[in-house]
Amino acid sequence: MDARENVMAWGRVVDTASAAGSPVSLPVGCTACAGDVRADGLGVCLITSGRIRSVAYAADERSHRLENAQLVAGEGPCTEAYLFRRTVEMDLREPPERWPVFVRTAAELGIRSVTAVPLLVGDVPVGVMDLYRTTPNPLSDDSRARLDAYARVLALLALDAHPALIGWEQAAPEPGPQGYPPLVHQAAGAAAVRSGVGVDEALARMRAHAFSHHLLLLDVAHHILDGRLRLEEDRDTP
Repeated sequence: MDARENVMAWGRVVDTASAAGSPVSLPVGCTACAGDVRADGLGVCLITSGRIRSVAYAADERSHRLENAQLVAGEGPCTEAYLFRRTVEMDLREPPERWPVFVRTAAELGIRSVTAVPLLVGDVPVGVMDLYRTTPNPLSDDSRARLDAYARVLALLALDAHPALIGWEQAAPEPGPQGYPPLVHQAAGAAAVRSGVGVDEALARMRAHAFSHHLLLLDVAHHILDGRLRLEEDRDTP
């Protein structure tokens, strides 16, 4: 752990908050990090008790779509960084076959490289910070140390903003896709009742609809719950 980088990261976050006239917070920390490392996009996903995952921050619409693509498909650098508790760096000009949904979305949005850094409290992950760039940009040792410092800052700010994460002592990285926000499960239950199918089938239809229509999964959930969407015809998963 580089104490100097930690102090510098905290200082940049405080300076960013002061310049904006706002308190130190997770969004301010993300803004400071993205500006300092010159990322073209940044998103943060938080994982509660190793199961429920939600997008806590996205720098812009492009970042939100990239985070949502990983949430919908349960694949991508975010999931790997969380499960293995290590930074995942990928040049998307030679995309990995194991991330088909994420890679397709990144290509559509002009993203050429991604770096996913786990947010750790001690040795326990509570989320992941994803940095997106429109050009390949391999990390130097100094850049990696700087991102690790920001990740420690963001982990603490995430706990401050989302006290439910304090349940991390029960968390254990699990193989396979992570879970979805509670609202998504609620909508899947409602869709299952309306369509006469199982909840897993209803959730698969929701994911397929979100993927094929370029929608956020939470928007699909809202549309189902307010009666604007039925999913009987959406049977293919991405």
